[in-house]
Amino acid sequence: MTSSDLSILVIDTDTIRGSILEDGLRDAGYQHVTVISDMDHLVRRIAELEPDVIFIDLENPNRDMLEHMFAVSRSVQRPIAMFVDQSDTSMIEAAVDAGVSTYIVDGLKKERVKPILDMTISRFNAVNRLREELEATRGELADRKVIDRAKGILMKMRGLSEDEAYKLLRKTAMDQNRRVAEVAESLITSVGMLGD
Repeated sequence: MTSSDLSILVIDTDTIRGSILEDGLRDAGYQHVTVISDMDHLVRRIAELEPDVIFIDLENPNRDMLEHMFAVSRSVQRPIAMFVDQSDTSMIEAAVDAGVSTYIVDGLKKERVKPILDMTISRFNAVNRLREELEATRGELADRKVIDRAKGILMKMRGLSEDEAYKLLRKTAMDQNRRVAEVAESLITSVGMLGD
């Protein structure tokens, strides 16, 4: 998919401001731009449209509107650029926590739309990579804890050294075409049912 094939959704209750974003995106070569000015059933409408990127222009949002947009952001998992005219530190932190990729204060200018779009996508992808790495690391750590516990059980029950216990787990995993952590988990479960 080329960048000009991106599907972009612009959410703005002010149709004039929404058209500035739409014009800026079209001038930058993006043809698949949809503008929504009605906030009713927003998450459902976003799910129906399945945009690649979302631009939200809120002008002077109140706290309730910001919270609603942050809830939308959390649920859709897409690159989101949010434009506001005024902000404070707590709003910015809440936007970042909600998954908003780019938070622009007083920056709605047609010629800035393309660089903002590029930054939004880039930042979203970077955060997603970090999130995936964190989940993988957490999984590896959990696996290591399970394997260590299973090794301890084998060492106690069979009088094996730590290295021998690990080799037995690994051999069993290879024989059963399973991951070592899965075999270790099965062993722990079995011993637990027998009443360690």
